[in-house]
Amino acid sequence: MDFNSLVAQRYSVRAYKPDPVEEEKLRQVLEAVRLAPSACNRQPYRFLVIPTAGHEAELRRIYHRSWFHQAPLVICACGLRDEAWSRRDGQSYLFVDVAIAMDHLILAAASLGLGTCWVAAFDPVAAREILRLPDNVEPVAFTPLGYPADQPHAKERKPLEALVQHWQW
Repeated sequence: MDFNSLVAQRYSVRAYKPDPVEEEKLRQVLEAVRLAPSACNRQPYRFLVIPTAGHEAELRRIYHRSWFHQAPLVICACGLRDEAWSRRDGQSYLFVDVAIAMDHLILAAASLGLGTCWVAAFDPVAAREILRLPDNVEPVAFTPLGYPADQPHAKERKPLEALVQHWQW
């Protein structure tokens, strides 16, 4: 599948089959994270792979939707504050770098027939406690990872002209 088709077909999956994710597919998805660009190539992130079986109650504390723990895996994208590059004005690129890596993961998963759903509306206090994250580690986003049990809906997006400016504002 070419890249534009992949981007057009990827969607936020909110129902998952219980089928396990093959180790080779998981490795390919995680390899996409490793290859993602980051500011000064610092790669200030770690991705936690969480099996859902036996951890449903903890995962419900992190995010309450039932589909969140339907997939066999949940992945947490974390940023390492001490390792992130900052611009001259002090602006940290931590969240940008984590988002790029997470996007690579999501697109790689879709290319392999796996489903994901970017979750940012989680409880960071519960995530920090349950995952035993050190103080310098920031949970940024979660996604289930598994085979879709639903169908994509039509994407509602703004027209290109509403999103792009040429030369000056």
